[in-house]
Amino acid sequence: MIFGAILAGGKGTRMGIDKPKQFLMLGNKPIIIHTIEKFLVCDRIDKVFVGVHPDWVDYTEDLIGRYIHTDKALSIVPGGKDRNGTIFNIVDQIESEYGENDSHIIVTHDSVRPFVTLRIIEENIDAALQYGACDTVVNAVDTIVASDDGNMISEIPDRRTMFQGQTPQSFNMSLLKKMYLDLNDGEKEILTDACKICVVRDIPVKLVRGETSNIKITTIDDMKIAKAMI
Repeated sequence: MIFGAILAGGKGTRMGIDKPKQFLMLGNKPIIIHTIEKFLVCDRIDKVFVGVHPDWVDYTEDLIGRYIHTDKALSIVPGGKDRNGTIFNIVDQIESEYGENDSHIIVTHDSVRPFVTLRIIEENIDAALQYGACDTVVNAVDTIVASDDGNMISEIPDRRTMFQGQTPQSFNMSLLKKMYLDLNDGEKEILTDACKICVVRDIPVKLVRGETSNIKITTIDDMKIAKAMI
């Protein structure tokens, strides 16, 4: 089976507001609702899970009841202490409802990327089924500058080999769980990106072409861009 996992477990306040940014209005509905709707229209996804900070579960349930009207299976899961914690809370919920199965696919996505397309979601599913793990990326447009000390340039990599990561990131769920459980506590603190866990364990990760429009709304400037796009 194929499951959507929308990650909204953070309480990010970089915009200087009194609520997580995924709940800000974008057009006539909250950002998170736009994102959920994109997953609900994909008929290959059997159920969508939304991982939300425990303090905001009731609020999210109210929003979904107000804006989402569908017969498609949709559940809210309390988030963990970090991104991977939220993912694996969702994995635990999936296994409690559907059991463990080596063929399960999980498509994880940032709640604050409301412009993800059906094409990106579909290609993530195809890549995860074929390769076991995939990441959505776009080609780096600007020159990438590396600095070991944050003060002086250490390296300027060849831009042709550089990509900017987006989401979704999608996985064979059993593979992801096996790799995560193999990490020690120190590695779990450092490896907060699920695809990086694959890379350090020498698991190939397929690249899926993203879109420049698939922006992550993190700052006030991002919000201005999103409002113009909507």
